Amino acid sequence: MTLLIDTFELAEALASSAPPRLLDVRWSLAQPDGSADFEASHIPGAVYVDLDTELADIGDPARGRHPLPTREALEHAARGWGLNDGDAVVAYDGGPSYGSARAWWLLRHAGVANVRILDGGFAAWTGAGRPVASGPSHPARGGIALDWDRMPVIDADEAAEWPSHGFLLDARAPERFRGEIEPMDPVAGHIPGAINAPTTDNLAEDGRFYGRGGLGERFADFGIDGADDVAVYCGSGVTAAHQIVALEIAGFHAALYAGSWSEWANTPGRPVATGQQDFGRIGHPLPHAKGHVARQQAR
Repeated sequence: MTLLIDTFELAEALASSAPPRLLDVRWSLAQPDGSADFEASHIPGAVYVDLDTELADIGDPARGRHPLPTREALEHAARGWGLNDGDAVVAYDGGPSYGSARAWWLLRHAGVANVRILDGGFAAWTGAGRPVASGPSHPARGGIALDWDRMPVIDADEAAEWPSHGFLLDARAPERFRGEIEPMDPVAGHIPGAINAPTTDNLAEDGRFYGRGGLGERFADFGIDGADDVAVYCGSGVTAAHQIVALEIAGFHAALYAGSWSEWANTPGRPVATGQQDFGRIGHPLPHAKGHVARQQAR
């Protein structure tokens, strides 16, 4: 099963006898609460999902800004979205797929097999002239029973050791990685040995993911192949899920450091590196990046 679904495929699926459950996960750092946008306009049949309160367990800064929820908390939320065992699920957000990637990762982690991301999100849906609805959504409560630990997760100690045997990708913007700015967390910089691989480079100009060929080339530029151990972190564990989606599209599997930089930076004694990283695995220089020319055509 593919990770992504386009607007044409989704329209067909919604018109079928067994339509997927639609989760609207509009979220951004600038506007984490997307409920007003949802009520103004959304894909018919969708349910709004609050990333901060339903896809995370916020409260203790030492665990990061978006620590994983418990299985029980996510199951309670998923039943509120109307999910039942065996349901097909499609998650979408405003377009870049950051919020929907978090939902995809968590549901996969919880054992939901049939979950996909609307490539290009709500922007792609409306851009294609598809119908929209407005107002709140109140689905009948579902009875889904979730599992747990279906996706690989690492902690801070494992992240510290990861570059000695594999690739630790930092999905944040380059200036945050280098420690030039830090708008969210108390310390600027990156985990020693990490490689900067911004999630923005996973997407074409229209907000859709590059295809397997383009993303495969992107990660191969870092020296990654199918035999490598790969782990990903970001600021708080949200955009790292986006990176894991891109890696999956490219044919690679990766672990999530769920606490990410926000946990690392709030833990006294953790080492911090700044500046540009020139190496992948310790002692293995990175090849020069080839840019986006080939990726723009590899959809």
